[in-house]
Amino acid sequence: MDRREEILKKLLKEDDGFRKIYKSHQDYENQVAKLEKKPRLTADETMEKNRLKKLKLALKDEMEKRVSDFAEEKGA
Repeated sequence: MDRREEILKKLLKEDDGFRKIYKSHQDYENQVAKLEKKPRLTADETMEKNRLKKLKLALKDEMEKRVSDFAEEKGA
């Protein structure tokens, strides 16, 4: 297991805010996957898929920042 994975597990275990962000990211990912399984999307579904992807990306950026900040704090 690399250092990043160790930090991720530690944050998921100990940081409620990080855990909440992670869960929301997973929820968005599942919603996007469900939409992408459809053979065709309506205009509204396409807009929703794009909205979810943007939200998911923002959460991923926040998680990456927290992992990076944690690594810096611990001198990793």
